[in-house]
Amino acid sequence: MENHNTVITPEVREKLSRLRHIALDMDGTIYLGSRLFPFTPGFLEDMRSAGIGYSFLTNNPTRSVADYIRKLEGMGIQAGEDNMYTTSLAAIDWIKETYPSARRLFLLGTPSMVTQFEKAGFVSCADDPADVPDVLVVAFDPTLTYERLCRAAWWASQGIPYVATNPDRVCPTDKPTVLVDCGSLQKCIEHATSRKPDIVLGKPDPTMLRGIMHRHGLKPDEIAMVGDRIYTDTAMAHNAGAVGVLVLSGETTLATAEAVARDAATNPAPEFYPPDFIVRDIRELGDMILEARN
Repeated sequence: MENHNTVITPEVREKLSRLRHIALDMDGTIYLGSRLFPFTPGFLEDMRSAGIGYSFLTNNPTRSVADYIRKLEGMGIQAGEDNMYTTSLAAIDWIKETYPSARRLFLLGTPSMVTQFEKAGFVSCADDPADVPDVLVVAFDPTLTYERLCRAAWWASQGIPYVATNPDRVCPTDKPTVLVDCGSLQKCIEHATSRKPDIVLGKPDPTMLRGIMHRHGLKPDEIAMVGDRIYTDTAMAHNAGAVGVLVLSGETTLATAEAVARDAATNPAPEFYPPDFIVRDIRELGDMILEARN
């Protein structure tokens, strides 16, 4: 692990100069809540000028791909569907592959997320014990009602195939509150029913990163996963064999990252692996990449 304010050694230079693509977490990395970081547009322009591609990955399934693109455009960032991969898309792909005959889903998620599943050909089940779904999908849902949480727990207790979109405990925010995320909802359902999801998609599962690698013909050492969480972003990089970069502009503090590094140095089976690099933000990463390439 290279620490914050990394010196560009020959080894660091070689690792950074091999990069052809940057996979970017969104909330906490390119923006925080509704506020775009001022350094984001310059970083993206520098990567384009250097011939380095980038994609936006998010464990937050609350928006459809179209809504995310509109949000980015509203912040002044141009992006297309090829630049986006969300956990909703990962869940859709997994359900179609694992349960090809499934059509009816009970979706614990926002209306925007529901439209993404409906666009993919699925039907959203009502909050009705007679409307039995083929698959239960639990996601981060700021529109959550107690009744729908109870219905999701009911279907989990009935043995319905159960997919969770992501493991995040909380969602980053610039507001004075705690946004309870999908991982915490899973724990709630588990405590009520003793049922865990059959699969938890999203970071740190490497599916999204491998999809980008396949799409662009990349080797693992040619892509960096950049994000603000060790237990999702840089863990996914490790699981995919890619370069992991932790930014300190979101959830994780430098003290936490250093504690993870100490544990990994002494524990043969650590809970989390340290990132390859720790940087203040993507602006510092961009400067390091440009220096390495020059």
